[in-house]
Amino acid sequence: MNLKDHIAAIPDFPKPGILFYDVSTLLRHPDAWQVAMGRLSSTVRRWQPDLLAGVESRGFLLAAPLALKLGCGFVMLRKRGKLPGKVIGHDYALEYGTDRLEIQADAVTPGQRVVVVDDLLATGGTMAAGITLLQSIGAEVPGAAALIELNFLGGRKKLNVPFESLIAYDE
Repeated sequence: MNLKDHIAAIPDFPKPGILFYDVSTLLRHPDAWQVAMGRLSSTVRRWQPDLLAGVESRGFLLAAPLALKLGCGFVMLRKRGKLPGKVIGHDYALEYGTDRLEIQADAVTPGQRVVVVDDLLATGGTMAAGITLLQSIGAEVPGAAALIELNFLGGRKKLNVPFESLIAYDE
């Protein structure tokens, strides 16, 4: 099955000049969703994760069911102020300004193998920040994965771990 057939390309969203790849069209197609989860599980399984870390918010849609399929735990990497209790954060640069990812302080035990999962890798800044955050709290991050990669933006180059995607767009 060609998963690209189930991804909608929405021009000029969220602003003019941006071509948005919408995974919701894949999620609502049961056969394509099942194939995508099967392929992602084959990719991620080889890293032998203890936990999957989903990046807010569409990464949750992939990482949570994938963790269930792989028999491992799931943790959330969220934007500032979205998690209760004590959190640990990492600030990172955006094209114009900064942002922050946070994780609950007790979510990961040092030495646990945590694979970062998101729906899409574009410029790589958010995924790189998630990897850095996890490594800073003692996680071993053997790899990262996404459903979609925008090759032309070079995000993979910002990652210090192996990365895999199921679908790639070159322009």
